[in-house]
Amino acid sequence: MQFFQLPHIDFIAIRKYFYGLSISLMLLGIVSIIAHKGLNLGIDFKGGTAMAIRFEKEVTTHSIRLALEKIGLGESEIKTLGTSNEFLIYMKQQKGFSASEVVKRVQTALTESIPDAKYEVRQVETVGPKIGQELRKNAMIAVVVSLLVIMFYLAWRFEFIFSACGVLGLFHDTFLALGVLSIFNFEISMKEIAAFLTIVGYSINDTIVVYDRIRENMKIHRGDDLKSVINRSVNETLSRTIITALTVFLVVVILFIFGGPVVKGFSLAMMVGAVTGCYSSIYLGGALAYDWHMRHDVKRAFKMSKMKK
Repeated sequence: MQFFQLPHIDFIAIRKYFYGLSISLMLLGIVSIIAHKGLNLGIDFKGGTAMAIRFEKEVTTHSIRLALEKIGLGESEIKTLGTSNEFLIYMKQQKGFSASEVVKRVQTALTESIPDAKYEVRQVETVGPKIGQELRKNAMIAVVVSLLVIMFYLAWRFEFIFSACGVLGLFHDTFLALGVLSIFNFEISMKEIAAFLTIVGYSINDTIVVYDRIRENMKIHRGDDLKSVINRSVNETLSRTIITALTVFLVVVILFIFGGPVVKGFSLAMMVGAVTGCYSSIYLGGALAYDWHMRHDVKRAFKMSKMKK
């Protein structure tokens, strides 16, 4: 199945426009993170207690906050979960009180302050500050280690120029997904970290397909210059890349719509990753390698053009 019958798009000629687009989108993400005073970290990373509460009738966020102020928890984060009667409350751990005691105090405060609104505590989750700090550290290590392992694999499978450009593309994809989550103020928890790692694996798979075709065409079309080889390779894999991205995108769109609030952050990150993974494989992977080679190694032929599969 193909969308295009071997198009002849000069991707190298228009690469700088897409460099500019990528830089602009990444800057937008940085501005959003600064404007929100950092990432919106979930309880997994911050520590504390989270309560999911469902009221039998509509209740305002203000009335809940007034109830929490009476017990010294007025600065807690209160979020609606899709409806006006279901809320998620994040509370910092109070000194002198255990997590279960904090939950009981909140229940008592809500019962006394909003007596005409019966409610049900649907979920309680508690994470200590030390555990949250350890999870943050482990999450960063997981992402960095995955990128390093992929970089070493690409350097062995192809060569270092393609390895570095491939990992740069992965950083671009995951950072754009992180930026979108920041723009819409989505919470960053372990589910979103899983999404970032999935994006890394998905994106590099597409990029390897393009790089493998570049290597094949270097052997087949030895008389062509590097620009022609990269353009030919990207055009030959274009249909495959778009179809793969489209199938992943449609699945995560359905998950975003029908999956509920718990997985919205994960599915949104995956939606962005499906688009950026396709985009970076087409417009960045080969173009970055081309620019690097033309600037530093223009007189040296790629070793992988002589390598066996």
